Amino acid sequence: MVIFPYRYENTWVFDDDRVGLVKEPFVCGIPEMLDLLVQTIPNAECGFKLLFSQQPFPGYQIELTWQRQEFEGNWYRWQDCHLEGWLCPALFRYFDRAPGKIYAKAEPLLK
Repeated sequence: MVIFPYRYENTWVFDDDRVGLVKEPFVCGIPEMLDLLVQTIPNAECGFKLLFSQQPFPGYQIELTWQRQEFEGNWYRWQDCHLEGWLCPALFRYFDRAPGKIYAKAEPLLK
């Protein structure tokens, strides 16, 4: 799966017409994870490609592990960086249930 996050009002958001999301914000620890993930991508705040899956794939950069459910969302941990972040119920626009693991990779947008 793929989304294209960008910075808006000092946080990471994304639009996905396919699932009815506009300026859907990342909150509670996820913005900090994205900051680390895109630190080598020039102008990432203007947009980047985020590939993600519940299965590992070649070149993935981050493995998030499910921790617990809270307020209809789910907490995930990025063990390598000792960070936790909460993914809101928009997660269920992409998965039937909260995956045990989420793998992701950030790439620059093609020009």
